[in-house]
Amino acid sequence: MIGRVRLAEGAVDRALGATPGERDRRARIAWARLAEAVDKDVQALVAEHGPQAALLRLPDLPALLTRVERRLADLDIDRDLEIAHRLGAHILVPGDDAWPTGVDGLAAPPHCLWARGSEPLSRLATRSVAVVGSRAATAYGESVAADISTGLVDARFTIVSGAAYGIDGAAHRAALAADGRTVAVLACGIDRPYPRAHDRLLAAIAGSGAVVSESPPGWAPLRSRFLSRNRLIAALSDGVLVVEAGMRSGTHNTVGWANALHRPVAAVPGPVTSMSSAGCHQLIRDNEATLVTDAAEAAELFGDLGADLAQPTLFEGPDAQLSPADRAVLSALPVRAPVGAERIAVTVAASVPATMSALGRLQLVGLAERTSSGLWKRASDR
Repeated sequence: MIGRVRLAEGAVDRALGATPGERDRRARIAWARLAEAVDKDVQALVAEHGPQAALLRLPDLPALLTRVERRLADLDIDRDLEIAHRLGAHILVPGDDAWPTGVDGLAAPPHCLWARGSEPLSRLATRSVAVVGSRAATAYGESVAADISTGLVDARFTIVSGAAYGIDGAAHRAALAADGRTVAVLACGIDRPYPRAHDRLLAAIAGSGAVVSESPPGWAPLRSRFLSRNRLIAALSDGVLVVEAGMRSGTHNTVGWANALHRPVAAVPGPVTSMSSAGCHQLIRDNEATLVTDAAEAAELFGDLGADLAQPTLFEGPDAQLSPADRAVLSALPVRAPVGAERIAVTVAASVPATMSALGRLQLVGLAERTSSGLWKRASDR
């Protein structure tokens, strides 16, 4: 046991290094290597003592030391810094200008973040929407995700998602096509494109936004890390938009994190017969999500109060552009029993020639119908 403790003490000393100003940063990088992000014991230890003092206490905590011993033996902070440099990435810690402060509200905040991109992550997260949904998305879902993401980019939002197949990929691609900014949050190291088929997509995202992970380089995408990743997607955004999700979709996990962070949640309705939208419908029914149908409605929910108001959607019929005189004649037309132009003229207090002109215009746009006997009524499809 004494030997194990001494080995641990040596590993901790090497990890922290000799420069006092860098010891806190190096301690955070060390904890990211030693423990999973949501490890409750480690989170409590770091919260109580701070990352550096917590690391120094590790050799005196046999239960925790046993769990992280193998990772501790392979710990090399200088190597991690070199890997980040080689990838063109930054290792962010709280207090850095590029640190996204939205993640500080998490019950288990990340020890540090690896970010590869063209802009500071803090700026990207300032006005952002997470667009998430099913991996097995339908053509409808992908089309809606692309349309809304494009509109949100036009409204100066960053699109945040998880780079998965389906809705995630559609949202990222739409943002890129609109020359917008987008952030991909991975459940593995940023050096491991996942899914592999999105290798080029992730490279494009890094060129216009950022690829982010709390998992150190080399770590594989595990189910538990996807669930941890979802909390970052929620925390990096001003709100979560669910475009398409089944009843058992992992998207519900992201919604749960958004609720815990008091972020607004929206859902897009789909066909009532589509199981791919059943999760969205349930979120709306349970008042866990606001129904939105387009980018303007989403921007109103997630944007600045009073500045991002959506205009009412008007479904105008052929009578929308009528003049007041023509509208008066239309209102006087009976639906069933036709009448003569003279009677209509009396009803609207207009001359017969003026009434006949109005009836002719209404007939041209399909609102009035003249019978074989020369009488008038509303068109039969009205």
